[in-house]
Amino acid sequence: MKDKVVVITGGTSGIGKALAFEFGRHGSKILITGRNLADLESTVNGLRNEGIVVYGIQADVSREEDNKKMAEEAVNRYGTIDVLINNAGITMRALFEDTDLSVVKQVMDINFYGVLYATKYCLPEIKKNKGSVVGISSIAGYRGLPGRTGYSASKFALNGFLEVLRTELLHSGVHVLTACPGFTASNIRRRALTHDGRMQGESPRNEAGMMTAEECARHIYRATVRRRRTLILTTQGKLAVWLNKWWPSLTDRLVYRTFAREENSPLNKQP
Repeated sequence: MKDKVVVITGGTSGIGKALAFEFGRHGSKILITGRNLADLESTVNGLRNEGIVVYGIQADVSREEDNKKMAEEAVNRYGTIDVLINNAGITMRALFEDTDLSVVKQVMDINFYGVLYATKYCLPEIKKNKGSVVGISSIAGYRGLPGRTGYSASKFALNGFLEVLRTELLHSGVHVLTACPGFTASNIRRRALTHDGRMQGESPRNEAGMMTAEECARHIYRATVRRRRTLILTTQGKLAVWLNKWWPSLTDRLVYRTFAREENSPLNKQP
């Protein structure tokens, strides 16, 4: 990945930030986006202090025009785009019956439509270079998770889009990776939306034993270099996907039980 131009959406925290450092330390030229200007500037400064070539753009991935600007800025700065990592994402936590549908739309706009917009505008350069499109999906894209209607729906949609894209580009030389981290320690759960769109504020899960964002980034980096089709991380994640394929009724019960044990789980209001 030395001297490759890597665009990362949502690159100011969590897995996105870890990916910027991982690719940058291997010599890639990085462009990251983020909505919060202070976080963006802090991350850019941290990357530059490591000697990484980086440029940051304040952008909202759910806005088509921001993604167009992102692709244009990458080409203006670096001359091309080799790798797009669709990382920007948001989650939610509430039962469907209690959830304002605007919350589901907000999650879909970021997690799904944001990927469509970014890929649409970066793809011409990626095709020229026979580069890579990476989608940071989730185990929730293989197995629906209770209390995460919008999140699971967006990740199922993302997996479908990446499968279509991979097939359409089969003879183009473009690599498409569907990367599915299991539970990873990051701030995504603290920023999860509740039933009315407010942020949750605290993670309902014990994150001490989870895979770190840095470890996750190392796996994704290697999968990109090796041009793998799919990456499913953690033993728990692999087991969930396997069980859901071969024993879905059991998986329903196991997943329900797991999420009912979360602190203040919305499932516990059920009779």
